[in-house]
Amino acid sequence: MRQLTYIGGNKVEWWDVPPPRLQDDRDALVQPLAVTRCDLDLAIVHGKSGLAGPFALGHETAGRIVDIGSAVRNFAPGDLVIVPFQISCGVCDRCRRGHTNACTAVPFRSSYGLKPVCGVEYGGGLSDLIRVPFADHMLVHQPEGHPLSQTAGLADGATDGFSAMARWLAQRPGADVLVIGGFAQSLAMFAVQAAVARGAGRVVYLDDHAPRLAKAKSLGADIVEAPAGLLIEPPGLFPIVIDAAATDASILLAFRATEPNGICQRMYGDFAETTPVPLRHMYGVGITLKVSRVNVRAELPDCVAHVAAGHYHPEHVITRRVRFEDAHEAIGDPTIRVAFVRDGIA
Repeated sequence: MRQLTYIGGNKVEWWDVPPPRLQDDRDALVQPLAVTRCDLDLAIVHGKSGLAGPFALGHETAGRIVDIGSAVRNFAPGDLVIVPFQISCGVCDRCRRGHTNACTAVPFRSSYGLKPVCGVEYGGGLSDLIRVPFADHMLVHQPEGHPLSQTAGLADGATDGFSAMARWLAQRPGADVLVIGGFAQSLAMFAVQAAVARGAGRVVYLDDHAPRLAKAKSLGADIVEAPAGLLIEPPGLFPIVIDAAATDASILLAFRATEPNGICQRMYGDFAETTPVPLRHMYGVGITLKVSRVNVRAELPDCVAHVAAGHYHPEHVITRRVRFEDAHEAIGDPTIRVAFVRDGIA
């Protein structure tokens, strides 16, 4: 079968590889029909992630089940499903606590399309077929009447951005929000969407990139154009600040923009081993800093419900749609978000 493979540097290739097979009676095989590009994928294919190839690409996947193991009860061949990018069993202590990003039944950080972070090649969404272990737990039914390209991103980024914002606005209803855009360019847009949908007061988006500023404005944010490198004084103080730029400058700006006893969430860690963090300032002001990977499977159902109800529109963040077979040419496009869709699939 075909598998889009990251080789190294900025090189990707379609490889012919053996198709996956059912290995356990709890497995399912899924044909990816729509895959969206995560912000991390863009860094990978530009050689900026530090992850060494070769490995399969793509981890935001929606598709069709083609086969199931004998123990699978909740799904059948032909069902349309969303495939969370993190592998989790659903029954270990961590999964039961909702920490599906750290399932103890599989190697730590097990994920599709990210072999270097876990040491296991689970395959990638930009392939003809993927194997899904623990299918009854892992898979989520596609909401009826919604295109697969709309929901594929819920496998990672669209859930990450929405859940981060929804969590804090549940604690502080109606709070003003600042989103600092940059590296995590689509995560920032999902956070803007979530802030608007969940009733934030003022939603401000700050960036030094004109296309992202325009997209954020179209999603309902007030925009602040910053100079290159985000070397700017904060545009006020905010109870909730989201740093989606993932630079030293952005985290310092985010802290300066967080009001006393406010919340700052960094949407990525860093590609460097250490990051300068002004603990004295944080202590004096009383800032709560949140940095963590999303628990996709635990948080996905709520996001699917908001999409089904028309409250959340991940498809509005997509800035380019291409044929699945052209993924090798388009995956490095610097545009905000790319959807790879098989012919005949919405």
